Amino acid sequence: MSKSALVTGITGQDGSYLAELLLAKGYDVHGVVRRASTFNRQRIDHLRDDPDLRSRFHLHYGDLADSESLTSVLQIARPDEVYNLAAQSHVGISFSMPTYTGEVTGLGSVRLLEAVRQISPEARFYQASSSELFGKVVESPQSETTPFHPRSPYAVAKVYAFWATVNYREAYEMFAVNGILFNHESPRRGENFVTRKISRAVAEIECGRRDFVALGNLEARRDWGFAGDYVDAMWRMLQVDAAQDYVIGTGQSCSVGEFAEAAFREVGREIDWEGKGENRVGRDRANGDILVRIDRRYFRPAEVDMLLADPTKARQELDWQPKVDFAELVRMMVAHDLAVVRREGPESVIPE
Repeated sequence: MSKSALVTGITGQDGSYLAELLLAKGYDVHGVVRRASTFNRQRIDHLRDDPDLRSRFHLHYGDLADSESLTSVLQIARPDEVYNLAAQSHVGISFSMPTYTGEVTGLGSVRLLEAVRQISPEARFYQASSSELFGKVVESPQSETTPFHPRSPYAVAKVYAFWATVNYREAYEMFAVNGILFNHESPRRGENFVTRKISRAVAEIECGRRDFVALGNLEARRDWGFAGDYVDAMWRMLQVDAAQDYVIGTGQSCSVGEFAEAAFREVGREIDWEGKGENRVGRDRANGDILVRIDRRYFRPAEVDMLLADPTKARQELDWQPKVDFAELVRMMVAHDLAVVRREGPESVIPE
């Protein structure tokens, strides 16, 4: 019999890539989706519409804020593996919605863990942790032993979920693991995340539909990889003999400003920076046009300056390493958004 997997957050970037991976491996995949007034399933429409996959791909209404719905879905799916990818996952928005973020991102993980313990205690459980746990880092690069210092409501909620997962592993002997994933991006990234915001803006500027992109802290450095590579690491974590936590990243970092430079370079534009602080701008080297401005709306009350992964353990124990490098990641994102903007027409600009 084929294995069965339950994936929360299946309509998101990671959920869609994970669903593709699991279906390719022969799994029956059950996805949890929230009820909303509008559909947000474009990332998985190709899976739902594929007649060869339809019998193995199932969607169920549920919510991490509702224990009964999680219990009901588990009773139907009876999964061998559970991947908890659902969350309020935008760091900046978590400062505006701290209670909701804690309710879903933090307590939601415990609701799911408890439901799994009661309904499918033999299932292997993956919790999507985050490099934001490290926050104000005390060492660099960051590994599985680096202390946490969260710097946002989102990160605080993820710390709670991390230790809840460890607690269920130790208290109930559940196979429960945390994947501490560093920033992972793709053409499927939400358009309000900074990397996709940049790639989309580059496409719109190139097509003459906007003049510049407004960003926040250009100096923040992140370890950016490709989401399609990272879901493979999630799966590998549930195939080992003993449940352990793993850091997943590339081991390289660049700043937000450097990401913008790389994205504009994909359309043949070089950026020269001038000014300081809020007055800093990025100009097109060829004609002097301002392509990047600073907007204080995008600064956070507590910044995370530097995140850099040490993925040694994952490389040695999971035989995992990223296949897509930074340059190829930026290239695929800009190429995708160029195609989207050209297809959508002149009214396609996403508001700041």
